[in-house]
Amino acid sequence: MKLFVKNVGSIDRLVRIVIGAALFYGALAVLSAPLSYLAGIVGIALLFTAAFGTCTLYTLLGISTGGSAPKKAKKK
Repeated sequence: MKLFVKNVGSIDRLVRIVIGAALFYGALAVLSAPLSYLAGIVGIALLFTAAFGTCTLYTLLGISTGGSAPKKAKKK
């Protein structure tokens, strides 16, 4: 199974960028300690998945919002 397959579509990327940027901003400017760490990590993860166009969780679950469905391994 390939882990770094392009499986994030353009609308999904846009949503990830907006939510990721908001979470990251909130972590830096608004939120306090324990919650800010969580928001910062989730925000960075969303920004990276949007930048690279691949989501490992989508790959493991067999989901693709990129238009083409991920190929499943053939059983022998």
